[in-house]
Amino acid sequence: MLAKLVYEGDSITIDMDQLCKVLHVKVEGPHFAKVQELALAARKIAAVKAVYKLAFVEAKGESFVTIDGITFTSRVLSINLADTYRVFPYVITCGTELSDWAKSQQDMLDKYYADIITEMILKNTRQTFFKQLDEHWGLESTANMNPGSLADWPITEQIPLFNLIGNVENMIGVRLTESCLMVPIKSVSGIHFPKQGSWENCQLCPREGCPGRKAPYDEQLFEEKFKL
Repeated sequence: MLAKLVYEGDSITIDMDQLCKVLHVKVEGPHFAKVQELALAARKIAAVKAVYKLAFVEAKGESFVTIDGITFTSRVLSINLADTYRVFPYVITCGTELSDWAKSQQDMLDKYYADIITEMILKNTRQTFFKQLDEHWGLESTANMNPGSLADWPITEQIPLFNLIGNVENMIGVRLTESCLMVPIKSVSGIHFPKQGSWENCQLCPREGCPGRKAPYDEQLFEEKFKL
């Protein structure tokens, strides 16, 4: 099953308190009015899109997983999917509308504000998407893995992921560059799957000072669970 979802401006929320905190802008300060103006404009323009597929695990090995005939190379992915047979590969994007709007800002500060607003819209839509997906399929505990987030599952694995889903560019306007980056750049992709207990890619990532970190680095986790 393949499903395309579009989140229009009236279904998108922007937490102004959180946005101001990220931007270090005070409500009573001189920049608040501009931030509020840009946030309202972004909501009117936004048409954030997502596509996902219900897919089935067909084979697993020490360092590979085959899903609907497409093989992925990753020991971490194989172990994380050990107890499940169905997965949900996905791509979510802010869309060309928001991307073009952010790029069109002439003032450098406005361009920065617009970029952060677009990022926040994508983040909030991602959370909404997973919530709706879990409710629709009756998933109580889930996790995600994303190509390029770990050395064990490099960004080149975007190619089989896009092949698994289908013609992503035709469906939601996202394409891969030669280096496997997504365009529009404010896009996320991965595999969503049922999993008991907690899992974040960050647990195996030693990068320091990462603004997107969701869990602390666990130095012993790879040695104990994932190392051959």
